[in-house]
Amino acid sequence: MSHSTVPRSRAGAKAGKRSPDGSPPDGASARATRRARKSAGQDAGKLGFRLRFRRDRTLILMTLPAIALILVFTYIPVLGNVVAFQDYDPYLSDNGFVAMFESPWIGLENFQRIFADSAFWHAVQNTFVLFFLQLVLYFPIPVLLALLINSVVRPRVRAVAQAVMYLPHFFSWVLVVTVFQQIFGGAGIIAQTLRQHGHQGIDLMTDPGIFKFLVTAEGVWKDAGWGIIVFLAALSAVSPDLYEAAAMDGAGRRRRMWHITLPALRPVIALLLVLRVGDALTVGFEQLLLQRDSVGPGASEVLDTYVWWNGIRNQDFGYAAAAGLVKGVVGLGLVLTANKVAHLMGEQGVYKK
Repeated sequence: MSHSTVPRSRAGAKAGKRSPDGSPPDGASARATRRARKSAGQDAGKLGFRLRFRRDRTLILMTLPAIALILVFTYIPVLGNVVAFQDYDPYLSDNGFVAMFESPWIGLENFQRIFADSAFWHAVQNTFVLFFLQLVLYFPIPVLLALLINSVVRPRVRAVAQAVMYLPHFFSWVLVVTVFQQIFGGAGIIAQTLRQHGHQGIDLMTDPGIFKFLVTAEGVWKDAGWGIIVFLAALSAVSPDLYEAAAMDGAGRRRRMWHITLPALRPVIALLLVLRVGDALTVGFEQLLLQRDSVGPGASEVLDTYVWWNGIRNQDFGYAAAAGLVKGVVGLGLVLTANKVAHLMGEQGVYKK
């Protein structure tokens, strides 16, 4: 190798020439290239918002009515929680909003009354019992039904099964309770059949012991179809090539379900589970209120019916607002906790880290 060759190669390396195999330069030239790319990315980021706004302005305008509805019916009423710290009397003024400024402040007296009321803690106990029953018995059923429908080969049969399961979602709770009354009530089909065969009829709709399971069954029949649609939408994004490759490798139906289908559903399951935990204290107001007289408040009283019965019906609005505020704070804590658990499991949850 001549003496002129060595300095030329060193100079070429310092100048940032690429190697014969096409790999990028290293050293000072590579750092300069990274700085240039970073600067270009920052410049693009400054212009990115304007470009994105011009591109998506039509969609943004379409969302403005929905945003206005959320502000009017969700966020602005949050300001009304101030009555939880007042002895609120809506009759102090012709305008209920003005009455908020004229009602006397009582501090935390409403919260002290709530925590000292044994009926409140009984409603909390019933709420969490119903939540755990619905989480264990209701939540897995849409997943299983979605897997069952997804395994049906014929599209027409799949569509009919999905429509039949989704139809009760549009029924009101009055109709749902009526249907169950006609089946499990004292004059229902089961009781009449037992009497025709010489047995004593039963009335499951007025039995406090099985009321919680009956309420869970009503929720499964009414809303399982909605969950099926969500999970089927997630399954439609799974590439058929994965199933074909697994089948060629000798994987049976169960192994394909365990290693392909369930991992595809895992992010959706985690998201819906976080949302369900956040909604743990809302287990069905109208459903339980309709059946409160038949089984008594001891079995059917939950936080929502407690707030309505002791606050709204008795016109103790400050007390009702305080109970609702406690419920909201606890629900927020449950959402944050469940979302943190989802992050620890490697899932995104409701929002990213």
